[in-house]
Amino acid sequence: MILVCGEALIDLFVGPPEGNEMPARAVPGGSPFNVAIGLARLEVRSAFLGGVSRDGFGILLADLLAREGVADRFIVRSDRPSTISAIATGPDGQATYSFHGEGAADRALLPADVPAELPDEVEAVSFGSFSMVMEPGGSSFAGLAEREKGRRVISVDPNLRPTVIGDLAGWAAAMERYFRAATIVKASDEDVRTAWRGRATIGEAAAFWRERGARLVVITEGSRGSTAFADAGTVSVAAPPVVVRDTVGAGDSFHAAILARLSATGRLDAASIGALDREALGDLLAYGNAAAGITCTRKGADLPTAAEVAAVHRGPAGT
Repeated sequence: MILVCGEALIDLFVGPPEGNEMPARAVPGGSPFNVAIGLARLEVRSAFLGGVSRDGFGILLADLLAREGVADRFIVRSDRPSTISAIATGPDGQATYSFHGEGAADRALLPADVPAELPDEVEAVSFGSFSMVMEPGGSSFAGLAEREKGRRVISVDPNLRPTVIGDLAGWAAAMERYFRAATIVKASDEDVRTAWRGRATIGEAAAFWRERGARLVVITEGSRGSTAFADAGTVSVAAPPVVVRDTVGAGDSFHAAILARLSATGRLDAASIGALDREALGDLLAYGNAAAGITCTRKGADLPTAAEVAAVHRGPAGT
């Protein structure tokens, strides 16, 4: 089982104005929420740890997790409201976000809400997005990452949203706790540009994270594909050509896919991840690229199933 920690929220897809109105569509979302569902669709047992409101949106979020087969025993229900993320997409399908979540349920997790012990069946713990740094939940999740370092694989996706976190210096200081606990760092080239203000290459960013202890760093580069940095070297795999509808959830799909692939191939432990050779790294990236590509052909964060990815993935390890 993989325990996914972070926010569950509502994505409000906003269309162009129509007279005095702006049409919108509300759907469940949040990067960690998507990863948990993505893992379940890829036939890997997953559980979700995070604050979920008891309001109408929160009921929708909790019900969807249950329907998708994500274990809900670690969910913390709250009378606080649900966060709403307004999303607009440009002609190229790229999404822009604005967040409305001050005092919301997904930011309010307390240290007492974190399980004192995780069951043995939890192989890995995944963290992602703004919930890692928004207090008090940020410190609660960071404490869990530090506690479980060395016991389980820790996977971190910065998924940096400057409009939400505000001060980049404060973000960097808070994220240091996660980076020093991480076995895997999965990031995007946009995360690198934002975090280093355009002054670092993806290779330099990967070196920074590996110096802090990550056994594997994987950086996605949109339509160009993805690159892995590991003891075996640097491996890049091109993305499959797809017709992009929008990019919402593509990074989450990639994150879920690489964790699922490591689990399916019996490599979801720190020693095995550190020992990945170039062929295995290429297969891992190809699988992640395939999953992300499928998501890009759909509206919103509609992550693929294992059968859908298997139909398009042609990695060196088979399937």
